[in-house]
Amino acid sequence: MDVMTEYNKTALVLGAGGFIGSHMVKRLRREGYWVRGVDLKRPEYSETIANEFIQGDLTDPTFVRRVIRFKGYAGNFYASVPDRYHETFDEIYQFAADMGGAGFVFTGENDAEIMQNSVTINLNVLEEQRKFNDAKEENKTKIFYSGSACMYPEHNQLDPDNPDCREESAYPAAPDSEYGWEKLFSERLYFAYNRNHGIPVRVARYHNIFGPEGTWDGGREKAPAAICRKVARLPEVGGGIEVWGDGLQTRSFLFIDECIEATRRLMDSDFMGPVNIGSEEMVSINQLVETTAKVSGKVVRKLYKLDAPTGVRGRNSNNDLIRENLGWDYSQSLEEGIRKTYEWICTQIEMEKNGNLN
Repeated sequence: MDVMTEYNKTALVLGAGGFIGSHMVKRLRREGYWVRGVDLKRPEYSETIANEFIQGDLTDPTFVRRVIRFKGYAGNFYASVPDRYHETFDEIYQFAADMGGAGFVFTGENDAEIMQNSVTINLNVLEEQRKFNDAKEENKTKIFYSGSACMYPEHNQLDPDNPDCREESAYPAAPDSEYGWEKLFSERLYFAYNRNHGIPVRVARYHNIFGPEGTWDGGREKAPAAICRKVARLPEVGGGIEVWGDGLQTRSFLFIDECIEATRRLMDSDFMGPVNIGSEEMVSINQLVETTAKVSGKVVRKLYKLDAPTGVRGRNSNNDLIRENLGWDYSQSLEEGIRKTYEWICTQIEMEKNGNLN
């Protein structure tokens, strides 16, 4: 059988060594895609199932020029194939970015690094794809960009009980961090390349994605993973964990499987976005701690660190637009997602104790 008939489509997943990217690779492979994964590092918690995984620096335009070219199904990045036989990918998923939780994003100490690295990657991807499209005289590659709810204005998120995160509320722009400004600039960059060069793009604004195989220690983890880790490390009789801020700040959190499903629906649609992908189950950080305590079966005291970085006072996804255009909505409760995440982190801690952690 001709190997070219074995796959439905081809996809390039940038940031495939990270949390969301590695989950997307698994989903695409299940759907019959040929997938090339690219990142500085391989996935930390499981082996990649990408057909081909290339390690390299996406801030290097020469490297990006090479990875966006598909040369055949054999696994071919290093193969010497004449340029005339290079093909474009059907889809590109751009998850690669410099990012982390509040301890990395909101201190101000990493602003220049975050902005330089992430903007450079996005410029490289779009410009190298534009040049390749021009050379091929085609424009079929659809590019997904993973934006963030951090781009929403701070003034719409001062009330923890009534944050406004409708897509149209983004302007006048006033994100509360340089990370948010970079995300806003980059989504505008994708739409500019669509308008001026015809590149098909899809843009989502993710709201706090969490779940197994995400960063759970080391300073770049998000709130659900950090709280699950802290509770998991408490003795069985319970104890106290540090909570950043007063715990009254609100957020919504979306489980990874639902994020992947919504992203795939967006890519398969004619809707470009930008569109929120998140849960509307808004909780305070205090409630997040209490949910984790319930899952763990422990009695957990909250020890507030009032001078810690916390971000905006309130943020919650508004899913009106995605329901209207894609017929998608979240279906899993926060407690269900926390249970799965807590159990996975407990396993990681046990492996760490036994010296078996990667």
